[in-house]
Amino acid sequence: MNVILAESAGFCFGVERAVNTVREQILLQQSKAEGERLPIYTYGSIIHNKQVVSDFENQGVLVIDSLEKLEQLKKGVVIIRSHGVAKNVYDIMEKNGVTCVDATCPFVKRIHKIVHTESEKGVSIIIVGNDGHPEVEGIKGWAVNRPVVIGSTEEALEFEGDKSKEYCIVSQTTFQNDKFQDIVDIFCKKDYNVNVVNTICNATHERQEEACKISENADIMIVIGDPQSSNSRKLFEICRKGCERTYFIQTLDDLHLEIPDSAKTVGITAGASTPNNIIEEVQSYVRRNF
Repeated sequence: MNVILAESAGFCFGVERAVNTVREQILLQQSKAEGERLPIYTYGSIIHNKQVVSDFENQGVLVIDSLEKLEQLKKGVVIIRSHGVAKNVYDIMEKNGVTCVDATCPFVKRIHKIVHTESEKGVSIIIVGNDGHPEVEGIKGWAVNRPVVIGSTEEALEFEGDKSKEYCIVSQTTFQNDKFQDIVDIFCKKDYNVNVVNTICNATHERQEEACKISENADIMIVIGDPQSSNSRKLFEICRKGCERTYFIQTLDDLHLEIPDSAKTVGITAGASTPNNIIEEVQSYVRRNF
């Protein structure tokens, strides 16, 4: 069996930076005298991977999962996750005097600045992405006016806005590039005055392109990622178009391959929040057993 592992599989720059930030804070607090140590929290799961989050919890890092709990916190170190947060989250931490360590991906930070700057000018904001996703929720929180979230071509076609207004269109960093372009085309054809800033991360685009190419030449495709991971789910959608036998798994325990005799090639890719040890475990298993 020929096994092809995507070169882009695994942690992206922003995720690796966030994970390393937590590790650094653990070491920093451990180096202090016992009475001087501060509890460590992350606002939301640091990345969308249960294994990584569980490992940090075993080392004493707790997850704050709501604004209400954050408002009650008066002492500790709070790490902002890679997805970023709304402006009011920073305001609450400053008011309470807790230490904020910002691990927001720089590419997401760029979107926050664009949205804040443009909305202050009176420009209406359109975010292309999955409403309810942590990154999108954070981006929404930097707009001065009320932003609109568009997640599909159907929603773009249904959108009825004021054509006398100016709009700025940005994207969730992990959104599928061709879908973003399709949505932008609809706004242009409907004669809206739009300024388009394609904020899809280059690493995301490259990962999706590579997954597409591998899947088109594979008899079986394996996508490794957390079900909560938006970019992992999009990889699965892309790969399933190119290869009917595409499996979406979180760990090796989820892998139940049915390989026909005619199969010659297995392709493997993984989302931006998937640790290398899980990828290597899956790859080694497939190489050994098929």
